[in-house]
Amino acid sequence: MSRFLTVAAAQFASETGDIAANLDKHREYIAHARAAGVDVLVFPELSLVGHYGAEDLLDVVMTREDERLLALSREAGDMEIVVGFIEEARGAQFYNTAAVLKRGRLRYLHRKINIPSYGRLIETKYYAHGRFVDTHSLSDDWVMGLLICADLYNPALAHLAFLHGATFLVSPISSGREAVGDEFDNPRSWATTIQFYAMMYGAPVIMTNRVGREGALNFWGGSRILDAHGRVLAQAGGEEELITARLDYADTRKARAMLPTVRDSNIALVQRETNRLIERLGVPDVVRDDG
Repeated sequence: MSRFLTVAAAQFASETGDIAANLDKHREYIAHARAAGVDVLVFPELSLVGHYGAEDLLDVVMTREDERLLALSREAGDMEIVVGFIEEARGAQFYNTAAVLKRGRLRYLHRKINIPSYGRLIETKYYAHGRFVDTHSLSDDWVMGLLICADLYNPALAHLAFLHGATFLVSPISSGREAVGDEFDNPRSWATTIQFYAMMYGAPVIMTNRVGREGALNFWGGSRILDAHGRVLAQAGGEEELITARLDYADTRKARAMLPTVRDSNIALVQRETNRLIERLGVPDVVRDDG
């Protein structure tokens, strides 16, 4: 693969709980992105069901091998698509999941780890917590770190993704203005957060938000693509649109030579101190989930 990567964010309003209607919208954006020569297309968090889709949980869940997901990726051709859905895994466990799909098969998935229950967010009512941070390789140069929305508000998770080798970060989000509280500026918080990660780790960031209104939340859009120096390459407004940008791996090499955050991470010290904290606080071991 070329050292250049063309990426896109598909910002739109999902129909709450209507998978068929949302699939149609995904196909529309896939067609536009293919025509633009996009390599990676990122949809918003829970793009196939909407922010409040879980209110009809058992009617909207899908397995990771659902034929509707695979058919969607076949339409995408050689383009990798990042799609949000509610995953039903082993033992009737339900996850807020983002899947990376290409050529009719699942390439990678991430289950949201930070499940919020504050402000107007009640996701813990529906979803189990994801338990793993990993990466997805597109080529030797381009390695995707994938974290969903509130995952990025736990900096340790982003740090893990970059220590695992991520060279760019994908973040599907579902951010309403009122989600946290009236005195919390969600759009400004997101702009600051993703610029911090881009500059700190020398990594491009693709953040895709939704628009429109669902329930008590107004979704403000503002999807954007940043380069490895934290500069905005493309930014959406408050309506439905597709934004694209061309990433140059040379920018990541230069940014990481200037600020070697990944190189200077003291993994042994972090592991030692984490183990010491676990012993002191008596934190229980995490149960492994292979579902």
